[in-house]
Amino acid sequence: MERSSIAIVIPAFNEQNTIKDVVTKAGVYGTVIVIDDFSSDSTKQEAESASAIVVSHTSNKGYDKAIDTGFKKAKEIGCSHVVTLDADGQHDPLLLLRLIEKIEEGNDLVLGVRDKLPRVSEKLFSVFSRFFFGIKDPCCGLKAYSMEIYLNYGCFDSYGSIGTELAFYAVKNKHNFSQVEFEVKDRIDSPRFGSLIVANYKIMRALFRAMAKL
Repeated sequence: MERSSIAIVIPAFNEQNTIKDVVTKAGVYGTVIVIDDFSSDSTKQEAESASAIVVSHTSNKGYDKAIDTGFKKAKEIGCSHVVTLDADGQHDPLLLLRLIEKIEEGNDLVLGVRDKLPRVSEKLFSVFSRFFFGIKDPCCGLKAYSMEIYLNYGCFDSYGSIGTELAFYAVKNKHNFSQVEFEVKDRIDSPRFGSLIVANYKIMRALFRAMAKL
């Protein structure tokens, strides 16, 4: 698969400490698109210095909207596949090779599976998604998609799904998918997803909305 056909979409909010290293390593495998979600630090400049395409939001729109912006940019530049990757360094960019190999084997969707889930809400979401979709770790930010899935559905997210809506759609519509287990790294600073209470609230809200769509 040609490197230029793969967009590596990285949503980033105040990730100046890690974004340059993540972009540099990810750029070996595809065209890196960083969505700067209205950072107040030098995330944008650090990403640009590593030769990423940077699209900046004029307000903080959150994870799902950042990924959606990345998909739109990937479509604009003619990419056939999109891989999403976190900016905080917890996903080793070397994992991208494993996802790309799964795509080359004929999978339309490849899902990362972390070795540990840090929040109770994520564990509950995992129980739900395993039962209905066979997806072990729906909230993992490491995923790969055929652009065809996105074009058929029309968006990445419509209800604040914490990155699960498009994957669920793909499985429900019988797209081939595979899952890749990996060891998640520790963050070097504080998480950007909000406090434990806020994060659990967002994930549980997304879970209830996903249940309502069954």
